[in-house]
Amino acid sequence: MGLLSLLILVLLTGCGQSGIPDAKNWQIEDFTFTNHEGEPFGLKDLKGKIWIADFIFTNCDDVCLPMTSNMVKLQMLAKEEGIENVEFVSISIDPKVDTPETLKKFGEQFNVDFSNFHFLTGYDQEFIEQFAVDNFKTFVKKPEGQDQVIHGTDFFLIDQEGKIMTFYTGLNDIPFDEIIKDMKALQ
Repeated sequence: MGLLSLLILVLLTGCGQSGIPDAKNWQIEDFTFTNHEGEPFGLKDLKGKIWIADFIFTNCDDVCLPMTSNMVKLQMLAKEEGIENVEFVSISIDPKVDTPETLKKFGEQFNVDFSNFHFLTGYDQEFIEQFAVDNFKTFVKKPEGQDQVIHGTDFFLIDQEGKIMTFYTGLNDIPFDEIIKDMKALQ
């Protein structure tokens, strides 16, 4: 191998360590929330694992049902592809309504495999709205006196160090093949 080839290989390896083109590398701040079992669950539980996250709420009139269905499909595809060490995390954006029990029943409606799928709650509305903006660069807002929450519909791919690598639509025309390819690149 020539010196120029070696130099190019080193540069490419250094620039693209994640294997994800144009990786965002947005670090997620440490958190501990409550999962659908009523137990503490946080960033430390996800350390060393690849994960896909989204923001949903169980009382949603429109986008959250198909998003959750798409997340479950992605969970099944990852399993079929033999992708190990991957977790799926749906973060509630209506924590007053979405108790652990409510989230568990919601997941059961979709036949979620809870072994690596976690629904999270256990904070106040103001906190989750700020957490979404600060960490995921996404908008979440529950208008005063309303039962619906305004939010984005993306799926976020997070690496083993808790950094958001990229995001995809979680609602329509989901790029399942691309997500699977990117998961494999992180393994």
